[in-house]
Parts: sequence; C-alpha cells; structure tokens
Amino acid sequence: MSQKTVMTERKQIYINGVWVDSSGQGVLTVINPATEEPFATVPRGSVDDVDRAVRAASAAFASWSQTSVQQRIALFNKLARLTERRADEITSTIVSELGYPKAWAAQSQTTGAVEELDIIAECLAEISWADQVGNTQVCSVPSGVVGAITAWNAPLRSIISKAGAAMAAGCTVVLKPAEVAPLTGFIFAELCAEAGVPAGVLNLVCGTGPEVGEAIAAHPLIDVVSLTGSVRAGRRVMEVAAGTIKRVHLELGGKSANLIFEDADFERAVVDGIEDALRNTGQVCGGLTRMLVPRQRLREAEQLAVERAARYVPGDPLVPATTQGPVATAAARDRVRGHIQSGLDQGLRLLCGGTEAPEGLSRGFFVRPTIFSGDNKSRIAQEEIFGPVVVIIPFDNEDDAIAIANDSPYGLAAGVWCADSARARTIAGRLRVGRIRINGAPLNKRGTHGGFKLSGVGREWGRYGIEEFLEYQSVIG
Repeated sequence: MSQKTVMTERKQIYINGVWVDSSGQGVLTVINPATEEPFATVPRGSVDDVDRAVRAASAAFASWSQTSVQQRIALFNKLARLTERRADEITSTIVSELGYPKAWAAQSQTTGAVEELDIIAECLAEISWADQVGNTQVCSVPSGVVGAITAWNAPLRSIISKAGAAMAAGCTVVLKPAEVAPLTGFIFAELCAEAGVPAGVLNLVCGTGPEVGEAIAAHPLIDVVSLTGSVRAGRRVMEVAAGTIKRVHLELGGKSANLIFEDADFERAVVDGIEDALRNTGQVCGGLTRMLVPRQRLREAEQLAVERAARYVPGDPLVPATTQGPVATAAARDRVRGHIQSGLDQGLRLLCGGTEAPEGLSRGFFVRPTIFSGDNKSRIAQEEIFGPVVVIIPFDNEDDAIAIANDSPYGLAAGVWCADSARARTIAGRLRVGRIRINGAPLNKRGTHGGFKLSGVGREWGRYGIEEFLEYQSVIG
C-alpha cells in the first residue's frame, strides 16, 4: 500500500457549541482497513457525556424550534457550500476510515453529501407546515430532541440523513457517529459551528453502542431515536427506547432481489445488477445481492456476471486503477468469508471468488468479489452478508419470481427489468419492499429510503425524511 500513516487525535467532544473534554475513560482507535494500521483516536464517551449533551439539546429546543423555515433553508445552503470547500479533506478522511477507492469516494460520498444538504434546503420549502381542516388547523411541529445513531458505510451522508434532517425539521440533536468511522462526525460539527448553528442544536458524543448508543435511547429527554445499523442493534434500541415511550426510526438491513425478465435488455440488466450489488464493496443495505433470472437463461446470466466481476480491481484506494476497496473491519472480513464458506458447505455452485484473499493482497481486510449460483433457501440468500457476495437464482415464471423476491425476512429494495414499463410497475406493486428501481433507473434522493419487515421503520431522504422528525398538532377553533 502506498499510504503513509499519520495519526489524528480528536481529544474532545462537542456539547452546547463548545469542544469539551469527555468524562469517559480511554479512547476508541480507528483502523485503516486497507493497511490494518491505526490512524486515529477519538474519545470514548460516557453516559454522563450523553446526559450533558441531551440537556444542552433540550435547552436549545425552545428557540431553535421557533426559527423560520427560511432561516433553516439559508443555513443548509450555507452548510452545503462550506462542505464543498472541505471536500478534499472529507474524501481523504473517508478513504482512510473505510478504504473506498478515492475517485469513487469523492463522487459518491462527498459530492453526494453536498447534494443531500442542498436537497434538504430545497425540500424544506415543499413541506405543508399547516393545513386547515374545517375549524381545525393541523400543524406540523418539530418532535423535540433527536438521538441520531449513524452508520459507518456512508458516514457523512448518514449524519446528514438523520441529524441534518432533524435539524431542518426544527429539532435539536445528540449525534453518535459510528465508532468504525467517526471522524466525519467531527467535521460535520465543525461545519455546523462555522455555519452559525446555535449552541446546543447539534451535539456530538462518540462512543460504543452499548455505552453511548443505549444511553441515548434510554434518556427521558430524548423524544425520537433514529438508528441505522443491524437488525440486532435495531431490536436493542427499540427495547431500550420503550422504557420512555419515545418514537423510534430504524434503517436496518436488506437482502434485495433483482428480477430480470426474459424480454429485458439482458446483458445491461445483469451488468447493472452486479455493479449495484458490489458498490461500496457490497457494504450497502440496499444492494441487489439476489439476482433472479429466467431458468432458461441462467447460464447466460452466470457468464455475464462472472465477466463483470472479473473486471473489479481490489487494492490500494489511492491508486487510480483500484475499483474495489476492503471491507471495513477484520471482523467483517471474517464474517463475509464465513458466509462464502457456508455457500460452499451447502453445495451452491461457486462461479468466481472464494474465501481466499485477492492475489497480492496479504494485508488489508480484502474479500474477493464472489458469485454463487443456487436457490433462495440457502443461508447466503436469506441473510444479509454486507460484503461483495451475490447469488444468482433461477425462476420459472413471473409469479415464481415475485414469490422468491418476497421470500425474505427483509424488505428494503428491489430491481425490476423488463421491456414493458407498465408490466414492470405492476410487478413492483406486488413486491413487499420500500424502494424499487425499474430498468436501472438511478436513485432519486428526493424520494424515500427505508423498508418493510426487518428492514426497519420509517423513511429517510427528501421531504419525507424531514417529516420523520415532525409531529401533528391540531389547533381547534
């Protein structure tokens, strides 16, 4: 690897508009997954830190919730421009934290974060803040203090989708960034301070889920807790939050199906499907990791998928030729390889990849792009892997394809490919998932992100994501 390790030490947390010492003991060490070397430390926050942050947010709510929509629009426009100015630093930070190829990270993560800030500003103007219903005015009002527990796989964008949307709604926030990739959380706090976000509106406490995350979920002054994470973490947050009867918003996992029908642009559909499933090294909750194809075209789909997977170049994320980075942690690498071994043990046909490290990469948490051909009953077809693993599954007819797609404990996303767009929409209406791309249509960040079943509760993105942090209030007479 060509990267040179330079240690970054973040020694304080952000509470009530000031960088202050944590009362917690010790630090969390951040590991570069491409080199396996530590490159940063952050404070390991405590329950007391959470309490201080929540009380600051609670005190700030009265005034922040009364700011005008135009004031908040102006602030988010300013945040977007300030984020643009620090784009190179943000990209470098994300590459170090997660090992994403630099050019890809710059476009998807950093430019994508700026885009989401701009979308928040635009969508604030679209919300109906008061509707007259007979003699009653139904108002949309901020929910209160929000606990935002964010994800590592798109660290800044996850913060914007939660903390950003909540602030836009008029809420105040206690943010816990993911311990795997916490550094962009510190940058976001700095950006908020520079943009003029009042003291207490955004507070940052880093730490672990069992310590800081559970303290946020349990705190009686937190009105809404929003988590992106695993199903296990979502269950725990819901359980803890129940003690104070607070609203819970969960964006959890997925095992999304890509339905490719006989009349589709078949080569394009398979190639697009592999690219969707393997983005972020497969570390995306909505990745289309189950590819469903007509049984009579299974061999063709297998060949096309293998050819596309063979073009990925794992390696140093700073080298322009690299198109695939590592997974985020050693534990993730071992877990993904364990899933690959389970596919072999269950007798699925391995088309490419496997449990060995990519050639020439003895260091770093790398996993080969791996494709199986099998059925929907296998472990790798039913469990979220969160790595570069795809299973191709044959179907016999349209009803069979829909049944296979819906035969999952998850319900986050899907793809539908067929020449008849009206038929595609009819099929989409029969799928129990939150988001469906038809014939490879690009994601629309003004739409919604969220799912059914174990994929979670609530929605993010655009106007709908802001409205997750609003309550209805009726004023009668």
